[in-house]
Amino acid sequence: MLIEDRLKELKDKINEKVPAGITVQQVEFEGPELVIYTDDPKKFADEADLIRVLARDLRKRIVVRPTILEDPEKAAVEIRAVVPESSGITDIFFDADTGEVLIEAEKPGVVIGKNGTTLRDITRHIGWTPKVVRTPPIESSTVKQVRQYLRSVNEDRKQFLRTIGRRIHRDIVARDETGNALKKDQWVRVTTLGCCREVGRAAFLLTTPDSRVLIDCGEKPDNAGGTPYLYVPEIHPLAQLDAVVLTHAHLDHCALIPLLYKYGYEGPVYSTPPTRDLSAMLQLDYLDVINKEGRKIPYSSNEVKTYIRHSITLNYGSVTDIAPDIKLTFHNAGHILGSAIAHFHVGDGLYNIAFTGDFNYSKSRLFNPAINQFPRLETLFMESTYGGSNDFQPARSDAEEKLYETINAVLSRGGKVIIPAFAVGRSQEVMLALEEGMRLGKIPQVKIYIDGMIREATAIHTTYPEYLNTDLRNLIFREGHNPFLAECFQQVDSSEVREKVVNGDPCVIISTSGMLNGGPIMEYLLSLAEDEKNALVFVGYQADGTLGRRIQKGWREVPMGRKGTITINLEIVTVDGFSGHSDRRQLMNYIGQIQPRPEKIFCIHGDENNTIDLASSIYKRYHIQTHSPMNLETYRMC
Repeated sequence: MLIEDRLKELKDKINEKVPAGITVQQVEFEGPELVIYTDDPKKFADEADLIRVLARDLRKRIVVRPTILEDPEKAAVEIRAVVPESSGITDIFFDADTGEVLIEAEKPGVVIGKNGTTLRDITRHIGWTPKVVRTPPIESSTVKQVRQYLRSVNEDRKQFLRTIGRRIHRDIVARDETGNALKKDQWVRVTTLGCCREVGRAAFLLTTPDSRVLIDCGEKPDNAGGTPYLYVPEIHPLAQLDAVVLTHAHLDHCALIPLLYKYGYEGPVYSTPPTRDLSAMLQLDYLDVINKEGRKIPYSSNEVKTYIRHSITLNYGSVTDIAPDIKLTFHNAGHILGSAIAHFHVGDGLYNIAFTGDFNYSKSRLFNPAINQFPRLETLFMESTYGGSNDFQPARSDAEEKLYETINAVLSRGGKVIIPAFAVGRSQEVMLALEEGMRLGKIPQVKIYIDGMIREATAIHTTYPEYLNTDLRNLIFREGHNPFLAECFQQVDSSEVREKVVNGDPCVIISTSGMLNGGPIMEYLLSLAEDEKNALVFVGYQADGTLGRRIQKGWREVPMGRKGTITINLEIVTVDGFSGHSDRRQLMNYIGQIQPRPEKIFCIHGDENNTIDLASSIYKRYHIQTHSPMNLETYRMC
């Protein structure tokens, strides 16, 4: 069936269901959504359940847009009259190309209203389709720039979404010369392009007879293993890909996504909203670090912009068509802000497969545990970072007590505590623990200096509090206490300030990068490593080949490139328990409690011994078919 015929059929079905007096002018696929253009958006708003009924019956995500728009100045006045002043509206932007009005507010829930009643009232009054975003309590330059950029490319993006929409909903039924449908083979395959028996360069290709989807595209943390295998016949040329799905924003999963656009990819990247913003921030910082180190830059900031222009964001639980025979649903992975388990429903009930990305099956200060309930699931690709038989993490409370004890000991002898941490995830976990420890008197009232991309990443966390765990949301919204805004945190934003910190009073320093493979942490290490009063505290995973792992193993003379070799005299402390990854016990429990139980499990994203050990243990305990795949293998699922 031609796409125009399908749209006509959908329009006819919509007209059958809408009440008399509502005119549907046009329907169009725009990305994964079916957009209904109408002269009567206010009447649509009066029918509270109509869009929900249409979405259910047509099995599409429905958006209603007006064809006749009210004057923006008058509409802005009416919006402010409808929305309670307590919402704290900070910006209203009208997009005439889409008929949408973007309302930025300090309290988006007030703009939305109970069960969306206030949003419907807005539509009744002005006709424009309202969308609401949160005003960050800490201003994020990344969020601001992403929103401004997407506004500036409205027309290009609208055309892109229409192109993608038609590609998603293309006809895939083979027909004979008379137009009758032909039966063809159905199968699902996964090709491993990276991240197998290793940590880093995550990339997996999901293929069917009609679609190709790439899951993640990251780098190796130690810079030694290069890129995923993007030149193999299964994925080449990149223009044949239907979609890229990004599980989360850490560089070993997202760093090389802009590279895809450099070499011919033109399609969408699906992620959660926080993942889009965090990955753009980290990709630009990644380019800056590479440039400063004199290495070859794999792509430019223009490719990062292209990625943002082609991004499509989905919230947890939203079932979305991303290819003619594939539906995607994101579920909370509990790892970092916006991290997602990607669940794929293939065909009309043919097969279900999920990729955990990195996940954490325990509640942390930031996030609820990873989801383990799915409608259907035949195969699971799961991370195995801490899958080894001895990889047990202490309880989070024990880890925090050890951190407090270390800080107290170092400060009492007049030293400084250096904590290398990933900008996204670990830094915020440590910040919350230190803020509470200081508030409850468990550690002294000293300055906690934040360096690198940590403050910007924290600002993005405050933009999306709905992705944080229940306790933290209640603390921020009901009790009015935002721990990220505590006075003890001081931003370091220049070499001059960094020098004052190094030469100043005892303090705590949290800085990137988390594995000591670049970033401002190197300056602190150079200046403070030789003084035994200080301490270097590891709170995150240190990959093989990184400087962090070498120091953790006991190296006391370490090369620092052009700056020569330094002697490590300061105390080295590893505080396990802050990781955003599940440990061995949690990984096994996850499989024991997952519903439904999968038929196959692939253990990935871990050192060779860990993936093999975990796969073997899962098989022995649960009698599930398991694999520890190698890179460049292809598995047929059905």
